[in-house]
Amino acid sequence: MKTPVKVGLIGLGTVGQGVIRLLKDNADAISARLGRPLVVTMAAARDLNRARDCDLDGIALTSDAQAVASSPDVDIVAELIGGTEPALSLVSAALARGTPVVTANKALLALDGNTVFERARAGNAAVGFEAAVAGGIPVIKVVREGLAGNRIDQVAGIINGTCNYILTQMRDQGQSFTDALAEAQRLGYAEADPTFDIEGIDAAHKLTILASIAFGMPLSFDAVSVQGITAVSAQDIRVAEALGYRIKHLGIAKRSGGKVELRVHPTLVPEQHLLAKVDGVLNSVLIHGNGSGPIGLYGAGAGGDATASAVVADLVDIARGLGGDAGTRVPDLGFAPASLTALPVLPLAETESAFYLRLRVADEPGVLKGITSIFAELDISIEAIQQREPPRASDDATVALITSEASEQRIHEAVQRIEALPFVREQLSRIRVEHFN
Repeated sequence: MKTPVKVGLIGLGTVGQGVIRLLKDNADAISARLGRPLVVTMAAARDLNRARDCDLDGIALTSDAQAVASSPDVDIVAELIGGTEPALSLVSAALARGTPVVTANKALLALDGNTVFERARAGNAAVGFEAAVAGGIPVIKVVREGLAGNRIDQVAGIINGTCNYILTQMRDQGQSFTDALAEAQRLGYAEADPTFDIEGIDAAHKLTILASIAFGMPLSFDAVSVQGITAVSAQDIRVAEALGYRIKHLGIAKRSGGKVELRVHPTLVPEQHLLAKVDGVLNSVLIHGNGSGPIGLYGAGAGGDATASAVVADLVDIARGLGGDAGTRVPDLGFAPASLTALPVLPLAETESAFYLRLRVADEPGVLKGITSIFAELDISIEAIQQREPPRASDDATVALITSEASEQRIHEAVQRIEALPFVREQLSRIRVEHFN
């Protein structure tokens, strides 16, 4: 038998346990693909006495993560603890020794990835990060390698399963945001503190990585405009559906005219579109290349086994190249480091998209004329409009509309002027619309 490739795991949570199970359950198939065994020989965890759902026989356990990162007896280090520190220090220690690293840590890469990859080059070591975006969906490999002959102009999709689950429950079960979030937490889809998910930060981390490998730009998390789903109401979901749309939380990266757009926000998507049909905790990513045309990927975006699948794929890829010439490796971000270009990011106020607006108004004559005249003055067309009469004469009416594409700045001006009208009862609900034409 050929000498096994020895893996050191940092983190024995859901993903770490999934990696151990997958390597043991599929050992024969993995060995056949790689040409030699791939085994975990060392693992670090904070609580060594905790019961775990995997076979730990043959694995040296330690509570000292640095011991794994610095071990001369480990061929590849897999960092699966998340966060920026101590993850950055541990990854850096491994790379300084020339030990390649596999990570599922999107926050680390989005915030400190430029440093990580610089240290990887200095240590002549590879970094695998397929598991950092969209769980078991091989989107990194598709964008970085499968579409290497394309100029990619757009990457967009549902890249946070928690938000997608909450919005699905609100639509299908009629739940409020609060109830849907509580259900997601009960099922383990949302953390006790769900801020990173529901405020869009997790999706922004992932979009940062996707934009970098798609457009050949350094990782630029601070350039992403981020909006979560906390302001999306059950009424918005019902009204959007009546207009022929579904509300999804999307990450969108576009390139046009030498500038890029990087934005994460709730979005109305036409009900017949692929993304509108992706429900629950599933993810989907759309990529458009100038040669390939549109490509859609769909699958489990989170969960221990799905993420472990991506981690193991990276372990196999890196194991194949151990001891080889660094010049033959796929560059970490898909582009030669010297070719990475800090593309200008279009300010949000200058980005253009269609918009959904919903407002509560007094049920009186002249309301629609007053609203539409403002749009006409700002040269914004209205593509669809719906007015719902109140159930009782004393109640207010609801007006919802879809605009044509316009800049954020012009829409903002229209909203300010409409909210100042005497018959408007409260602040407007405003959500972007994407048709992906």
